Amino acid sequence: MPKIRVLVVDDAVVLRKLITEALSKDPAIEVVGVAANGKIALAKIPQVNPDIVTLDVEMPEMDGITTLREIRKVYAKLPVIMFSTLTARGASTTLDALSAGASDYVTKPSNVGNVLESISRMESDLVPKIKAHCRHLLPGRPLPGIVSHATSAPARPTVAPPRPDGLSPLDIVCIGTSTGGPNALADLFRVFPKTFRVPIVMVQHMPPLFTQMLAERLDTLGTLKFHEGKEGQPIEPNNVYLAPGGHHMEVRRQGTRTVLHLTEAPPENSCRPAVDVLFRSVVAGYGGRVLGVVLTDMGQDGLRGCELIHEKRGQVVVQDEATSVVWGMPGYVFQAGFADRVLPLNQIAQEIIRRVNQPGLQPVAA
Repeated sequence: MPKIRVLVVDDAVVLRKLITEALSKDPAIEVVGVAANGKIALAKIPQVNPDIVTLDVEMPEMDGITTLREIRKVYAKLPVIMFSTLTARGASTTLDALSAGASDYVTKPSNVGNVLESISRMESDLVPKIKAHCRHLLPGRPLPGIVSHATSAPARPTVAPPRPDGLSPLDIVCIGTSTGGPNALADLFRVFPKTFRVPIVMVQHMPPLFTQMLAERLDTLGTLKFHEGKEGQPIEPNNVYLAPGGHHMEVRRQGTRTVLHLTEAPPENSCRPAVDVLFRSVVAGYGGRVLGVVLTDMGQDGLRGCELIHEKRGQVVVQDEATSVVWGMPGYVFQAGFADRVLPLNQIAQEIIRRVNQPGLQPVAA
């Protein structure tokens, strides 16, 4: 059985060894080469023909982003996963890399002195992402499917289940995303009007510092006002609140106000923040007057939250397979029958605006 061929690029000998050991433990993955810097990596790609590249952000001679840009000139669809540090500089550089065409990222183990712990971390963080972006190379493909941009598989039908009658007016929008999310969110919010009559709360699976940087970058779009959520912060129209890394975010009613509540409760779906936690709290506070939006991701987080929205006769819109970096999270929601509409990313903003601005609208066939 063919294996997923990986080229590992990192200037640190210790990390190259740790990554190689972690990946070699999986029978579906083969490390076909290593490189100590970007120049060597660019020379090795045509020699070893990798299916995916892991690329350190900070390297001498040619840094990760410069290397990534050179890769994209020749290999537009070759998946590249960036390795970055849990620092403000690392977060900023990672977001730059995603904007430059990186497929995904993982953060480096903080204590490489503990070899077993570091290998375990990379097995749990890196291996699933490699398999998600190279799903077409693995045997079988369970529904609803996980599809990388590296594949040419046709999109699934996007026929939404019928709704019996008019829908409730909307008082809040909640969004969940992960893999491919930063770029998807930038594209989504770039076309929003500067005034929007309901608040938006959202989860992007990211660690601390990364969510703060993402909120700050989205705020520079000049459309809505973006915040990394804070404990007790009132939520208001025309504002977007991003769950901070390392904390679940919920909405709670306090008299006539709705505020954010942050917790460090155990992860759900291996995530904290988790989409399901946020969506569940939104349904508890708003009933069916909710629009849930699920964008590109590799997991199932958000599925149960969308089920609750659907049960309360709220509304759910998901990104389609063709425009998702990985069609996991939106795919599961669609396959379960909870999506009212399945759309390409470039149509989702207008769909959100349309649904919010037209209370009681009739559903539109996908």
